[in-house]
Amino acid sequence: MPRQSRILVVDDSPQNRRLLEAVLSARGHAVSSAASGREALDLIAKEPPDLVLLDIVMPEMDGYEVCRVLRADPATKMLPIIMLTSSGDQDKVGAIEAGADDFIARPFDQPELLARVRSLLRIKEYHDTIGAQAAELAELNQTLESRVRAQVEELEHLGRLRRFLSPQLAELIVSGDDETLLDSHRREITVVFCDLRGFTAFSETAEPEEVMAVLGEFHTELGRLIFQFGGTLERFAGDALMMFFNDPFPCPDPPLQAIRMALAMQERVAELATGWRKRGHQLALGIGIAVGYATLGRIGFEGRFDYGAVGSVVNLAARLCAEALGGQILLAGGVFAAVEGIVAAEPLGPLILKGFHRPIEAYLVTGSNAVEDGRAQD
Repeated sequence: MPRQSRILVVDDSPQNRRLLEAVLSARGHAVSSAASGREALDLIAKEPPDLVLLDIVMPEMDGYEVCRVLRADPATKMLPIIMLTSSGDQDKVGAIEAGADDFIARPFDQPELLARVRSLLRIKEYHDTIGAQAAELAELNQTLESRVRAQVEELEHLGRLRRFLSPQLAELIVSGDDETLLDSHRREITVVFCDLRGFTAFSETAEPEEVMAVLGEFHTELGRLIFQFGGTLERFAGDALMMFFNDPFPCPDPPLQAIRMALAMQERVAELATGWRKRGHQLALGIGIAVGYATLGRIGFEGRFDYGAVGSVVNLAARLCAEALGGQILLAGGVFAAVEGIVAAEPLGPLILKGFHRPIEAYLVTGSNAVEDGRAQD
């Protein structure tokens, strides 16, 4: 059922009020009345009607003054007002100047009165619809602004996280989809350690600014390759970097992916080393790769967490890296077994590594065919 239009009749004559109430109520309007201008303003303040029929001649506050007060209030500025006049053109001019929307002379013609009421109520309905749509649009705009602001903050947050974490971890933390992946768990991973041969001697003799410049080049180029090949960077300390594959998200053939990255690293560092030699620095990259189970998860304290791996596989990769000469990639036996027939490598024989009671079988990646085979997987 459509809502009844609320009409307020303002007239100091009880007879006039009853007449208007009878005519309008018969047409389905909800009619209320006020005997003075002050009473009318009080009623309107409590519950604004849809239209006001306002007599001009009233004691204390006439219709003109009531109309001017209503027009001065933003809440009632657009409230439809029809003034009832008993005289001629002078009252009509005064009604228009006061802000009335229409006027009707007494004695009024009933069909004319009803027609003017319907016309103004229709305009009021249009105005209310436009107002509601404008409010809804403003709310949608505010919601959209909030969403855009939240997305921008999320992107900025993700950008900051990516400065410290691998893209996989940064996106996982920001999305919040499944942070249980960051909890402590066991998984087989392939660990890669690398550092620069000759760096200690270089850092002892070079100026600090030159050392930082070389490290900046080294970290920038290797960092790009780590992200390109989908590795998770666990830490970097000076010239040493540790990363692993197959966590927090699984990846196909982690040992081969790690070797492909290591080959690309050696190629890029060889290019950098050409420039370093021209500046008098003899630097080269050694890499060790091992595969095995580790315990992974958040490590740290509230306010500063890292994501790390703990286990003998980490130590093995670090020891192999320490044994590697500049330009070499050393593989643990498990890694070679996973890529045998794909990557060319030669056995180095059992190595005695610190922290391991038994000799460790190790293999040296050799030949250009290894580079080509690795690239063929792209």
